[in-house]
Amino acid sequence: MWTVLYYNDRVRREIEEWPVGIYADYLRLIEWLEEDGLDLRMPHARPMGDGLFELRCKGPEGIGRAFYCTQVGRTLVILHGIVKKSQATPAKDLKLARKRLKEARP
Repeated sequence: MWTVLYYNDRVRREIEEWPVGIYADYLRLIEWLEEDGLDLRMPHARPMGDGLFELRCKGPEGIGRAFYCTQVGRTLVILHGIVKKSQATPAKDLKLARKRLKEARP
């Protein structure tokens, strides 16, 4: 089993406020992450490089992305989450996730 933590309470609250369908898929994928950790692959998760991963959530309302990393032991940290408005992930959101990755990893 893996433990899933949040970078901070704001990240947790923002994800909890996602549209219900996207959030429901997020919760399902989080359960899989807790069981399988880094074994979760496409189309549900993908590596973004340098230890950053993307959780790929879908619902009738659209697409959500939660960026996460690992810490020592079997711990995953959700760094940032967004509901996408276009196909491409906004550069500012990816930059923020990478900044938090550097802060969260020892």
